[in-house]
Amino acid sequence: MRILVTGGAGFIGSHLVEALVDTGWEVRVLDLAVHPTGRGRDPSELHPDAEYVWGDIRDPEIVGRACQGLDAVSHHAAKVGLESGLSDAVDYVADNDLGTAVLLSGLDRSGFAGRLVLASSMVVYGEGRYRCGEHGVLRPAPRSPERLAAGLFEPQCPTCGEALTVETIGEDVGLDPRNVYAATKVHQEHLCQVFGRQSSVPVTALRYHNVYGPRMPRDTPYSGVAAIFRSALERGEAPQVFEDGGQQRDFVHVTDVARANLAALTVDPPADGAFNVASGTAHTVGQMAEALADAFGPAAPRPQVTGSFRLGDVRHILASPARARAVLGFEAETDFTHGMADFASAELR
Repeated sequence: MRILVTGGAGFIGSHLVEALVDTGWEVRVLDLAVHPTGRGRDPSELHPDAEYVWGDIRDPEIVGRACQGLDAVSHHAAKVGLESGLSDAVDYVADNDLGTAVLLSGLDRSGFAGRLVLASSMVVYGEGRYRCGEHGVLRPAPRSPERLAAGLFEPQCPTCGEALTVETIGEDVGLDPRNVYAATKVHQEHLCQVFGRQSSVPVTALRYHNVYGPRMPRDTPYSGVAAIFRSALERGEAPQVFEDGGQQRDFVHVTDVARANLAALTVDPPADGAFNVASGTAHTVGQMAEALADAFGPAAPRPQVTGSFRLGDVRHILASPARARAVLGFEAETDFTHGMADFASAELR
């Protein structure tokens, strides 16, 4: 079985390539030889048993070559992370939406009839699922700059203004992207769904929650918050925790994410639709920072809560892993405490 992994030299993609080769797949990778940050790919991070096609996913000629003779595709190539402003919008749309369109066009021209797995994201939901004691389940409006500046971080019921209770979110809720990156991930899902319907190809969208683990980008504006906190601790600096540190997330280890992809690629019958990929356990950003500081030892600086905020961020987003467990047979295995302790000394990029 031959699979194309776009973005297969990146953080999550490289772990998936390892897992695929280990289980007997013939793996072809399409990735950039030089990351947009200017960093070249480290040969030591490339799998010797995978085939690498170097080039831009927006290049139809390169993509056309990569799409020949495939049984499956795992699409990870994307510009990720919260953008710094609308000035980044063109880059996000070009990399994520145009890149996906070029890939799907190449698959169509090649007569592809296998499985397509898309690396999607929790950001497609916007805010998570909340409940008001009087008005039931709801999705609050985006938080106002005025309330955030006043240190009022919790969303309110849009009808009565009362406090809300956080609940886990399932895959059937309406999508509500609240930044440019999120909007491009929604569009990726829609493009793949259209391709799947028109080509009779099963399409599985894996909505990753907060992924962490070895090979994360070390310290860039688009790094995950776990890597940014770890880099600060390595420099002997206190992690700077935004808002009040009470933002709830689901942190899932990258090896579990690779396992979820294997499940989506092999489950019988193929699984159409979207699936949360998460641990099923909530932790706050503040707890994550404390866990990393603990792993660095008693002399490590303690996290500092800054009250700073970003308008594109959401307050709480917790996943229900029930559908992935029932349909894909996937459950995360890495415990948060052990995972964060290992991450404190893991190799970063």
